[in-house]
Amino acid sequence: MSNHQAAYAVLADQLAAQGIDIVAVKEAIKGHKIETPSWGYANSGTRFKAFAWPGAARTTQEKLDDAAMVHRMTGCAPTVAIHIPWDRPDNDDYDGMRQYAAERGIAIGAVNPNVFQDDAYRLGSLGNPDRGIQEQALDHMLDCCQIMRKVGSNNLSLWFADGTNYAGQDNLRARKRRFEEGLGIVYRNLPAGGRMLIEYKFFEPAFYSTDIPDWGTAYAWAMKLGPQAQVLVDLGHHAQGVNIEQIVAFLLDEGKLGGFHFNNRKYADDDLIVGSVNPYELFLIYCELVAAEQSDDAALRATAHNVAYMIDQCHNVEGKLAPMILSVLNCQEAYAKAQIVPRAKLAEAQAEGNVLAAHKILTDAFRTDVRPLLAQVREELGAPADPIAAYWASGYEQRIREARGLAATSGGFQ
Repeated sequence: MSNHQAAYAVLADQLAAQGIDIVAVKEAIKGHKIETPSWGYANSGTRFKAFAWPGAARTTQEKLDDAAMVHRMTGCAPTVAIHIPWDRPDNDDYDGMRQYAAERGIAIGAVNPNVFQDDAYRLGSLGNPDRGIQEQALDHMLDCCQIMRKVGSNNLSLWFADGTNYAGQDNLRARKRRFEEGLGIVYRNLPAGGRMLIEYKFFEPAFYSTDIPDWGTAYAWAMKLGPQAQVLVDLGHHAQGVNIEQIVAFLLDEGKLGGFHFNNRKYADDDLIVGSVNPYELFLIYCELVAAEQSDDAALRATAHNVAYMIDQCHNVEGKLAPMILSVLNCQEAYAKAQIVPRAKLAEAQAEGNVLAAHKILTDAFRTDVRPLLAQVREELGAPADPIAAYWASGYEQRIREARGLAATSGGFQ
């Protein structure tokens, strides 16, 4: 018996004593999937400089190769989000892209339109006062709805840089109405069964007003649009001290939580490795999600099981694949800890108003070392017990460094 298997046996006995079914916990962990982003494998930078990394993906094929490697190492990252136009293939060969991914054991996930990089979007996209620019952005998003059909994606992930920098720069109500009109057109063109995930951000790059500044705005528009519109929560897109788990609980209860962009922050939208700064916050967010998954409310369970778990990070100084693997593992660890919270015991303490007992129940679960459990799950999935060590031992990093060299930019699917 290996060290982690012995530790797993001890943990299983401890959880059984608390009335927690270890087999059910393992099955839940096996079903928890994390989507990685194509752009996370390529060179990207801070607001001031893009630092080229040896071996960073130069094409979408290489991004898919890297995403497949992360999935092989973790066993729980079977899809990769694409960004258009960064990942647009030659001759629009999306069938070829889909097949290339499938041959590597993964699939295309969310489609992310880009309506913030072109010079035309200096004053915004859907919120732009120029009708022609609005229609340019709209055409691009409608094209992405067609791309969803071609690659088999169910999620259109929308983030906008729209806003203003100066009071009086534009009519704020007019900008709201432009957005509502544009989002409505996109919504009506979603594929059957497809979802629109509306992301928000309270500031940056606009500094006076942001057109979708908070979850309430995204929620209001999702409610107006219909059941296929939901809110996407990015962990870096809030002011300091915001209780994200409370937002998650509210949106879950309303059936409007669609997905996450997982990352971590210290000051603003830092896009750091998931769980690297505030792992307790990540755990508490997962506690709300797992509670909804285990609820007696069928509608709540359905919402929770349909949440898209996606990573959105800027690996700038720490490499590409190993940090992505670590982010996936940190999500998996937080999910596992949320699974071992003794829910009946917690509910009893809450009903009695026993504040300290309820708090201690949560913190005890957070402090539990679930790494032996996760190692056991990975082995049962056919993945390495220690993915980071296995990645470095695989030689993949050295091979891509030698094959790809140092490239400043990344292109599409060739």
